[in-house]
Amino acid sequence: MKQKTIFTCQKCGCQSPKWLGKCPDCGSWNSMAEEVTAAVGAVSPGAERSRPIPICDVPAQVESRLVTGIAELDRVLGGGIVPGSLVLIGGDPGIGKSTLLLQAMHNLAEGSGPVLYVSGEESASQTRLRGERLKASHRQLLVLAENSLEAILGHAATLKPRAMVVDSIQTIWTTALESAPGSVSQVRESAGKLMMMAKGSGVPVFIVGHVTKDGAIAGPRVLEHIVDTVLYFEGDGSHPFRILRAVKNRFGSTNEIGVFEMKQEGLCDVPNPSELFLSERPLGASGSVVTTSLEGSRPLLVELQALVTQTSFGVPRRTTIGVDHNRLALLVAVLEKKVGMHLTGQDIFLNAAGGARLNEPAADLAMIMAVASSHLDKAIAPQTVVLGEVGLAGEVRAITQPEQRIAEAEKLGFKTCILPAGNLKRLRSGKIKLHGVSSVDEAMQLLIQ
Repeated sequence: MKQKTIFTCQKCGCQSPKWLGKCPDCGSWNSMAEEVTAAVGAVSPGAERSRPIPICDVPAQVESRLVTGIAELDRVLGGGIVPGSLVLIGGDPGIGKSTLLLQAMHNLAEGSGPVLYVSGEESASQTRLRGERLKASHRQLLVLAENSLEAILGHAATLKPRAMVVDSIQTIWTTALESAPGSVSQVRESAGKLMMMAKGSGVPVFIVGHVTKDGAIAGPRVLEHIVDTVLYFEGDGSHPFRILRAVKNRFGSTNEIGVFEMKQEGLCDVPNPSELFLSERPLGASGSVVTTSLEGSRPLLVELQALVTQTSFGVPRRTTIGVDHNRLALLVAVLEKKVGMHLTGQDIFLNAAGGARLNEPAADLAMIMAVASSHLDKAIAPQTVVLGEVGLAGEVRAITQPEQRIAEAEKLGFKTCILPAGNLKRLRSGKIKLHGVSSVDEAMQLLIQ
């Protein structure tokens, strides 16, 4: 085979026949590295090819998922692990990726048979020490400390495990390429061969990916296109809570999240995240409002905290954590124009407590009420939950699935719910008292007196 030398960007995978100081695709400086590739020969005319058939004649397969025994992980995956799937999980160093997968493989080993855990970063003895701390030491949990892709595929073909973990993909290398482990070519080639192995044998494969300082999975973008599911593990290392979020899932919803708590014995499920997000809420404090956010099929109660203070500079600051910065600017403009509240010379800080993220418009009214409460220094009743989308005319629009949101608030003991008048017409009254509002002015009169 002929060999040729190309230069590949280690950030985005862009290739060039000559070295460039700046990548023409992603704009990164000094990211072009020299790699030697082998030219791929053409397929011979006599080679066996697949033939197209009508979709109705494709043999149907009953989807039987493997349950890991970790309820939050199964929820994010869509109900369990699909045989033959390739799952990529990324996150900051030390966030708990390896811990979660080792616990999941231990549960699978107990209930389904042998599983293979490939560690490219740790020795077998180091993996055992972590397994003893997590009480994951089943005999069917097989550990392989190996970096060669060919050796890993050979062991997988011999053992035929129920599932396999590769930790991490950046440490695996194949002899088909001369580039260093972790390079774009090695990551792409290794992931491609693992994908073909998973599809051909039906063995689900989990691969761990490093992340860059920007929070994206390191390596070529094609890596996320190859796999069936992409999971991100989020959280602050100084806090014990972690959130597992799916950004791509061919076998389920991408809106589901899983919440975990890091303890001495490992990651534990948090069955009621709403109680977690409200556990340290200050009662009777101005600028604090509770709203709901739908994450897939799960309603979550989240506390919004606002702080409005006189600016010390000529240009006031608008800072948000967990909510859209542009959405806050829009809602502040509505407060100034439609309600007459003067916020031009005020710094506004808005935070979704507990590390939650609110991406839906149903939290608009709560954001406005939090800002108004802090500005007027008047607290909102602590047993009140606020729902509603706000338009540019100051009207409060109806939201989706209000029944589930209200049921979650009622379960946690909230007494009053402020919601759009358009939703109130189709709801039955229960233990929680419902108040319908059609404008921001009406909500202000109800909540801030």
